[in-house]
Amino acid sequence: MVCVMRKLPPLNWLRAFETAGRHLNFTRAAEELGVTQAAVSQHVKALEGFLGMPLFRRTHQRLVLTDAGEVFLPKLSGSFELMSAATSEVLSYGIDGGLTVRVPSSFSTKWLIPRLERFHAAYPDIDIRLTSLGQEANFSNDNVDLEIRNGFGDWDALEVKLLIREEIFPVCSRHLFNQRGRKWRYQDLAETTLLDVPGYAEGWEAWLSEVGAMSFSDYSSVSFDQSMMAIQAAVSGMGVALGRSPLVEDELQSGRLIAPFDAKLKSSSAYYIVCPPEYSDRPRIKAFLNWLLGEAEAR
Repeated sequence: MVCVMRKLPPLNWLRAFETAGRHLNFTRAAEELGVTQAAVSQHVKALEGFLGMPLFRRTHQRLVLTDAGEVFLPKLSGSFELMSAATSEVLSYGIDGGLTVRVPSSFSTKWLIPRLERFHAAYPDIDIRLTSLGQEANFSNDNVDLEIRNGFGDWDALEVKLLIREEIFPVCSRHLFNQRGRKWRYQDLAETTLLDVPGYAEGWEAWLSEVGAMSFSDYSSVSFDQSMMAIQAAVSGMGVALGRSPLVEDELQSGRLIAPFDAKLKSSSAYYIVCPPEYSDRPRIKAFLNWLLGEAEAR
């Protein structure tokens, strides 16, 4: 194989000529390139010396391409466009495009979405699609890249990373809290409505047992399918919900909800990030996963 060394002028000479040729103006070329007009002129002059022929001529204070310049400019412009496209493709390889993330709807609404703008600002080329439909993701069939699950972390054949552990404790509106006019006692729960979300490993029954209060069946209660529904009912003053720390932190910080008791129960379940092991090194998945872990650590 014969290796032929290509004799090419410096790239900044070529860029100076191509930009000046498009504008037919050294000043505007300098503005586009962020250099001085003198620098553009010097680069063009150096290129003309390299080629041994003029590329511009001045006519009545106007810059005009010579015949050689007319031939050279479109080919050079096309080459720069190809280089730009190739560079963009390499830089964005595996990082741009869509990313489908399955998230429980309450966690998505109360924890993830309020933070999502920070991810978009850091990775504007990654389009996020959030979904909460269906059961746990089947990565082979559901076109899901990443999933946040609440559970015990025991999912075989998946890469599992702990995101957030939960604490559970009662929460209520400030108005309901202030109705007592004094510090709440556990027996006060019998005079209100407990807002319940069945299905968690630990719910009202576990918390009441922890503090030595009556059994959950002895209280008036209303059940909801999703935590965010129970949280909204609590904000509205309907009763006392069992708050789960990641889902009520914004309401507590804003004062929309109050924790009437100090007792907190650590949940045996937690939120985890899961995906097939072969997915975890994909750049856009890794970017989102690392961002999630950073947001959780900053809580």
